Amino acid sequence: MNACILIRVLPGKAAAALEAVKKIPEVKRAHFVLGRYDIVAFTEAPTFEALSSLSSKINAIKELKSTETLIEG
Repeated sequence: MNACILIRVLPGKAAAALEAVKKIPEVKRAHFVLGRYDIVAFTEAPTFEALSSLSSKINAIKELKSTETLIEG
């Protein structure tokens, strides 16, 4: 199951947030973006439950403000 996770970061914390996101094995690519979100992460998980767990893991990163997960169908 592939998903794109859109991430908003606390001010001044973008670099640390990107590095933390990239360390998660299910994150295949992550990049800075311009606009409403600061980072986009492309992820892979075997099941919806695993994707939900991954989303929780990413949301636990202290530099993050919020996320939105877009699941590829």
